Amino acid sequence: MNSNFSDKDMLTDTLSSIKSATASYNVFANECASNDLRGAYMSILTQEHQSQADVYNEMSSRGWYQTQPAPQDKIQQTKNTFLSQNS
Repeated sequence: MNSNFSDKDMLTDTLSSIKSATASYNVFANECASNDLRGAYMSILTQEHQSQADVYNEMSSRGWYQTQPAPQDKIQQTKNTFLSQNS
């Protein structure tokens, strides 16, 4: 089989698909009236989040998904905002 998609293209598509799936499973779990079914959705959701992390880590290790660290002052500012909202 001759694919016109690069490894980067396939991993990018996979990551996008997983993100979409987790959004759907989250809605399903939130709207579920059955505790057993909700538990099943939560289990699937956890697995999907792990898959997302695995794909992200692979892409990151290849230099295909780079993130910049947040400045420490912005992190502290965000913490302070949430702490003040909860008090």
